[in-house]
Amino acid sequence: MYNSKNLELPPGAIEEVTGNASRATKELVALWFLYIRDYAGGGFGVRTGKSLKLVEISILPKGDEPKRQEARVVLEMTVTEDMLNLAGKLHGACITYIVDMCAIVSSLVDVGGSGDPGVSQQIDTTFHAPASFCGIPHTIVSSRLERKLKWKHRGLNFEGSGGKVWPTLECKMIQHVETVEKSLLAGRWNSQLDPETHSILQLAKATVDGDFRTVLTSKYAQELFQADPRVSVDRPYSELFSWKLQSVDDERERELIQLILAVACLHTFVQVNWTGPNLNFKLSDIISFPQHQPPISEEALSVKAIAELAHGGEPAYHLAQFPVLFRFAQIILGSPYVHCRYTPWWRLRAAIIHERLLDEAVPMSPEVLDSLAPLVETTTSDPDLAGQLLLEQGLLEHIFSHDKAAAELFVRAARATGLQYELTGALGKRTKFQQNDLSQLVLLAESRNVDNSSDKKNAAKSIDGVATRVPETLSLNDDTLLEQTEFTSTATATGKAALSHLDPSSQPPLQPLDQCILLSLCLNVRNTSPSHGLTAEQMSPYVARVISHPQNWSVHTMALLLRSRLEASRTRTVERSTLQLQALVDQMPTADSELSERLLYFHSVPLPSKWEMERELALRFLSIGVVKSALEIFERLEMWEEVVKCWQSMERNDKAIAIVRDLLEGRKEEADSVLAKAKDLPLSRRVSMDIAREAKLWCLLGDLEPDNAIKHYEHAWKLSMETSGRAMRSLGGYYFSRGKFADAVTCLRRAVAINPLIARSWFVLGCAYVRMENWEGGRDAFSRCVAIDDEDAESWNNLATMYLRLDAAKKSPQDGGIDKDGDRSDDAVTFSNKMLAFRALKRGLKYSYDNWRMWSNYMIVAIDVGELSEACRAQARIVEERADKMGVECVDDEVLERLVDAVTRRQGDDPDQPTMEDKQGTVTGAVPSEDHGLVRRVVDLFERTILPRVSSSRIFRTYARLLTWQSRWEDALNAHLNAYRCGPAGTFEKGETEVEKWREAVNEVGEIEDILANFGPRVEGFDWKHQGRSILRTFIGRSKDFEDEPEWPRLTEMLDWLRSGE
Repeated sequence: MYNSKNLELPPGAIEEVTGNASRATKELVALWFLYIRDYAGGGFGVRTGKSLKLVEISILPKGDEPKRQEARVVLEMTVTEDMLNLAGKLHGACITYIVDMCAIVSSLVDVGGSGDPGVSQQIDTTFHAPASFCGIPHTIVSSRLERKLKWKHRGLNFEGSGGKVWPTLECKMIQHVETVEKSLLAGRWNSQLDPETHSILQLAKATVDGDFRTVLTSKYAQELFQADPRVSVDRPYSELFSWKLQSVDDERERELIQLILAVACLHTFVQVNWTGPNLNFKLSDIISFPQHQPPISEEALSVKAIAELAHGGEPAYHLAQFPVLFRFAQIILGSPYVHCRYTPWWRLRAAIIHERLLDEAVPMSPEVLDSLAPLVETTTSDPDLAGQLLLEQGLLEHIFSHDKAAAELFVRAARATGLQYELTGALGKRTKFQQNDLSQLVLLAESRNVDNSSDKKNAAKSIDGVATRVPETLSLNDDTLLEQTEFTSTATATGKAALSHLDPSSQPPLQPLDQCILLSLCLNVRNTSPSHGLTAEQMSPYVARVISHPQNWSVHTMALLLRSRLEASRTRTVERSTLQLQALVDQMPTADSELSERLLYFHSVPLPSKWEMERELALRFLSIGVVKSALEIFERLEMWEEVVKCWQSMERNDKAIAIVRDLLEGRKEEADSVLAKAKDLPLSRRVSMDIAREAKLWCLLGDLEPDNAIKHYEHAWKLSMETSGRAMRSLGGYYFSRGKFADAVTCLRRAVAINPLIARSWFVLGCAYVRMENWEGGRDAFSRCVAIDDEDAESWNNLATMYLRLDAAKKSPQDGGIDKDGDRSDDAVTFSNKMLAFRALKRGLKYSYDNWRMWSNYMIVAIDVGELSEACRAQARIVEERADKMGVECVDDEVLERLVDAVTRRQGDDPDQPTMEDKQGTVTGAVPSEDHGLVRRVVDLFERTILPRVSSSRIFRTYARLLTWQSRWEDALNAHLNAYRCGPAGTFEKGETEVEKWREAVNEVGEIEDILANFGPRVEGFDWKHQGRSILRTFIGRSKDFEDEPEWPRLTEMLDWLRSGE
C-alpha cells in the first residue's frame, strides 16, 4: 500500500517542476510518482507509469467559478511500441490505465481535500477514432473538478466518470510545430503528419489544401474574430475584435492556431484578388457578432479596411475584394510569437502583398528584414526552403528597385537550390525561310537531382496534366517567324563543364522553384541593361526555358506574361502579345486548376493582381490605338488618372475635368461596395474614410486646371491631414516649373519625408537646390536619387556637378578667390571631391553611353584627376557621337594637347606639364605614360577616331608632335604638311586683301620651310627642297598684291636659299 513516509526523494527531483504550488505539495506528488517507478514492484502497468514525467503543479482559480480553486498538474509522456496494439495504434487498455493513473494526480494536491490518491470506482471510456502516437512526446493536463472526466487527444476522444476525484485531462500537441510551419510555407503537406490525430493538424492541412472555408469558419476562427461589444465601430480593427483564443491553454498551440488562421486569411485575400477562382463563402460567414449587437455590413468593414491599409501617404486600391481578411492577417501576424519561429517569413509575405496594394512603393519597417536573418541560417539544411526565402527577399528588393541587391539574392537563391544555368550561344534558325544556321542565344539550365520520390511524382504529374493545370499558350501563327528557335547543333559555347551535356533543343524539365528563379533573373536583366533591343534578346531565352516545360499554374502564368511584354514592341508578335494577355485575364476566375497549385509558388513570382493585369491590358489597347476599349477597362477599374489620360489623348480635356468634378461632388458614384453603401458608418467616419483617394482626386483636378492648381493641391494637403505625398509632389513641381524654387524645396521636402522611395521627387528637389546654389542640399538629393535608382544617369551627372561645386561654395565671397598665400586660385575643388565626381560620372555613363555631354564632363574631370586613359576614351566617344553634326568643334584641342604632352614629356621635364594631386593634396608629376598604355590609346585616338572623321591645322600639329616623339619622321613630316594645308597659308586664295591674314600665312610658310629642312633629310628618298620650292612658288603666286609689304623679301630670300642648293 502506498505510504509516502517510507519514501525519500533523490536530490534535485523537483527542481525542474514549475508552477505556483508549494514545495511540500510538489514533493508529495513527486513521491507518489517515485513509488510508481521504483517501489511498486513489477505489477501491471508499472513500465507505462514510469514513462510519465512531472512538469508543472499549480493551484489556479476555476474558470467558470473564479472564487473557487482547482489543482492543475501537467505531465509529459512519450509513447513507446509496447503501448500499441496490432494495428499500430495506442491500445485502449493502455489508455484506460493512463486515465486511471493520471486521474488521481490532482487529488494529491490538497485543495480543500485530503490529499489521498484514492481509488477510481468507475471509468467509462468512449473511443471515437484510432490514433498512432509512437515516439511522439505529449503533455497531459490533470485538473481537479467535479462530476465528469474528458480527454480529447488528437482525434482520439474518450470520456469517463467515476471514482472519488473527477479530473479533466487534455493532451496537447507540443511536437511538430516546426514541421507544420514548414508545410504552410512550402504549400505542401508533410506526409509524416497525420491530420486525423489532432484538430489543429486538420486546420493546417485544410489551409495547405486551400480549403479556407473550413478554416475560417472553425471554432477557433469564430472565437478569434468575435466582435467586441464594448468597442465602438469607429475604433480601429485592432480594437474592434477580441483577437484572443481563451479556450486554448497551451501557448504553443495558441500561436500555431493563430498562425494558421493568419495564413488562411492572407491566402484567401490572394485567391480573390490574384490567383482566383472566386470564393464560395461570404465575410458574414467568418465574423461573429454578439446577439444584442447589430452586425456591421461587409461594405462598411471593407471601407474601414481600405482606409487602414493606406500607408505612407499612398492609398490602397479601393476595389480590392475582401480587404478585411488581409487586415485580419496583418493584425494576427503582428502579435508576438515565441514558439513559431517562421512567423517573420509570413510578415515578409504580408508586407510584399501590402506594397502591391499601394499606388507607389513606400518604405517598410526595417524589422521585417532584420527578423529574417536568423531564418537564413536555419533553412540552410533545406535547399528548397533556403532558396525560396532568398528569392522572396530578392523580390522585395525588386519592388524597391534595388537591382544590385536583388541580383545578389537571386544568385544566392540559385546556389541554394543547386540550379546551374548559363546564357550562351548555339547554331539554329529563327525564321521559316532561313538557309544558313546562325548563332542564337540559348539558356542552358539544369536543376539538382531531387531524391525525394514525392517531389519526382509531383513533377511528373505536372507534366502529364499540362492541358488542364496551366494557362493556354497561344501559337504565333506567323508566315515568317518560327514558333520557337530551332537549334540545329547540340554543341554550345558553354564554359561550364556541368552543362556541356545538355542539348539546347531538348533540355530536361526544371523544378518549379528553379523556374521562379530564372524568371526573377530575367526581371533583373530588364532592370540593369540599357534600354535597347539587346535587353529583349537577353530576356527571351530565360522566358523560353520556362515556357518549354510548364510545371505550375502561377509560374507558367508569369512566364507567359513576361513573353507578352517582350513581344508587345514587335509588329509580327504584337497580336499574340495582346491576345495572350487577354487570355491570362480571362482565366483568372476559372477553376481549371486546383487552388493549392495556384498558391504553391505565388510568393516566388511577382504575379500582378487582377486589376494590375487588366490595367496592363488596357494600356496595351491604348498603345495600339484601341482607346475606347482601354477607356472602358479603366472606368470599370475606377482608375481615374488613366481615364483622364485617355480623354486627354483624344483632346477632350473638358471631359476629363467633368469626370473628376463629378466624382468629387458626388454626381458620379464609384463602386457600390466602396461608397454607395456607407450608410452603416456614422457621419464622422463617413467624412474621414478613404481621404487618401479623395485627396488624389483633388491633385488630379489640379493637374487638369493649372490656373487653380495651387488651390486644389493645398486643399488635397489639408484634406489628407498633411499625409498626401502626391499633393506635395504636384505642388512642388508646379512651383519649380514657375521659378519659385524656395517654395518648391519646402513642398518637395515634405513629399520625400512622407515617401522617400520616389526618385523623381528627389531629382526635382535636387534641381531646385541647384537653382538656389545650395550645393550640399543638391548633393544629398541626387545621392538619394541614385540610391533608389542606380540606373539614373542624369542624377549621376548632377551628383558629379555637386561635388565639383561644393568646395567652391565654401570659399567666402569676400576672399575673391584668393588663397592663403595671396595668389589667385581658380581651382578651389579638392582632389577628393574631384575623384567623387569622376566616379559618379563613370557610373552614370554605364547607363547613358550615348550622352556626349556626360562624356564631355567626364573627359574634363578625368584630366583633372590624372585619369588620362579615361580622358582619351571620353574624347573618342565624343568624336564618334558628334563628328557628323559638329565637325572639328567636337574635338577639345586643349585636352588633346595635354594628352600628347603627357606622352611626350618625361616626369619632371617641364614645370608646366600636367600634374595631379594625391589623396593628401600633394602635387605630384604626371604618371609615366608608358606604364599605363597611354601611348597606344592616344595614337589610336588620332589614327582610328579623329583623323578619319575630322581634321584641323591644330589637330595635325598635335599629331605631328606625337609622331616626332616616336621618331616616325616621314609620318610626322606628312602631318606637318597636312597642318599647313589646313592653315591660313594653305587656304590663302588669290585676291585676298587682308594684310594681317597674309602676314600670319607668311609665318606659317616659314615654319613649314624650317620643318622641311629639319625633317626632310631624315626621310629616305624624299626631295624636301623641291617640296619647299613648290610651296613657296604657290604662295608667292597667290600673294602678288602684297609685294610692297616689308615681309615680302623674306619669301624671296627663302626661295633663293632653296634654289641655291639645286
